[in-house]
Amino acid sequence: MEVVTKKRMQVFTGRGYPELAEEVVDQLGMTLGDADVHDFANGEIYVRYRENVRGSDVFVIQTHCAPVNQNLFEQMIMIEAAKRASAKRITAVCPFYGYARQDKKVRSREPITAKLMADMLQVAGADRVVSVDLHTGQIQGFFDEPLDHLTALPLLVGWLAERYDEEDLVIASPDAGRVRLAEKFISRLPGARQAYLAKTRTGHNVSKTLAVVGDVEDKVAVLVDDMIDTAGTITGAAEALAAHGAREVITLATHGVFSGPAYERLRESPISRVTVTNTLPVNPDDLDCLEVVSVAPIVASTMKAIFEDQSVSELFDDQNQ
Repeated sequence: MEVVTKKRMQVFTGRGYPELAEEVVDQLGMTLGDADVHDFANGEIYVRYRENVRGSDVFVIQTHCAPVNQNLFEQMIMIEAAKRASAKRITAVCPFYGYARQDKKVRSREPITAKLMADMLQVAGADRVVSVDLHTGQIQGFFDEPLDHLTALPLLVGWLAERYDEEDLVIASPDAGRVRLAEKFISRLPGARQAYLAKTRTGHNVSKTLAVVGDVEDKVAVLVDDMIDTAGTITGAAEALAAHGAREVITLATHGVFSGPAYERLRESPISRVTVTNTLPVNPDDLDCLEVVSVAPIVASTMKAIFEDQSVSELFDDQNQ
């Protein structure tokens, strides 16, 4: 007997952020697959695919937004259900990877939870994982299966280039850990200058800016980071840049977490523009200076490349590591 097999791609999403998944499948010219996902009376999660996934390339999109633990576990259950339904290959698409900041032990008796998340996704049945701008590149090493690390850098650089002249810009990293990110921006904006800020952290979500290194006087200072959570680091850095004579301070980040006092801090800061992507659900109406750039095109093109067994790094000029 001889059978000619055909590849089939199916995309499903959990309940965490279906709007992003809809944007992604629109880019692909597809529709979302049909899955029944609901809670039992005691809070346990039930999943059943309402269509055949046997032999398919299944993509399960779920960003790890609040409630983080609920959405993480829901994605794992969806992966496990696809595995037991005989999907050929399962890709977990996590635009925002939960627990990414817990990637090492800072003090004794702490967990490395980012590694635990990697183990759980793989044990659930994920054959590969897709994420956008991980907090640190070392998280890729937590996976035994392939991880495609995307970057929103081209989208954010494009937004910046459309609105400002390169010669007016100083790309500033809010701490030493984001110097490499600032360098990536400058590689695409060669007319811009670079600065960075020295910072110390005194507790969880508590930081203090100590000094500014670089000339920012009468320039547009662009603070770049992977995420804005409580906005303490960004607003402290913005105040330091303004005190050193920056004409305008704007900030660009991939993930808009915006926890707790974030919006209040941003409103009271010297920051004139805040631009993030939609890896997490963000409402621009919550902050007058907030703009949102969609990552759906880069996620969709990556999923298409994976399905067709094409290069992902070529989509990002090999700057997605």
